[in-house]
Amino acid sequence: MLDNLKMLSALSGVMKNKDKLAGAADRVKDRLAGVRCHGEAGGGAVKVTVSGKMEVLSVQLAPALANGMAADNATRERAGGLIAEATNAALAQAQQALKETIEREARDLGLDGIPDIAGLGKMLGGR
Repeated sequence: MLDNLKMLSALSGVMKNKDKLAGAADRVKDRLAGVRCHGEAGGGAVKVTVSGKMEVLSVQLAPALANGMAADNATRERAGGLIAEATNAALAQAQQALKETIEREARDLGLDGIPDIAGLGKMLGGR
């Protein structure tokens, strides 16, 4: 109970200081802009890079896979599945980076241990 009161007090203090909160948001955006996360599938046949802002930056296909895609529908479907798998792996890493960055800023603001605000944890694949 005492921890909850401390947290509420810290949250109240931050809410009163909008500049401090805006600065934290800017720092999160700046850190995430430089984050690059990579996902692979098919033993490296597909490689995807996403930013910390959840934007797909690149998709690389191994030459053998790219050549095979012209051959038949089954290979194209398999390639599509591999692209999705690699993209999802990269996005999972980016989501983890976002979560860790927000948690770091919350600690710096004295809000560590704060309950999940507005379902952020669920949005990021947490529990």
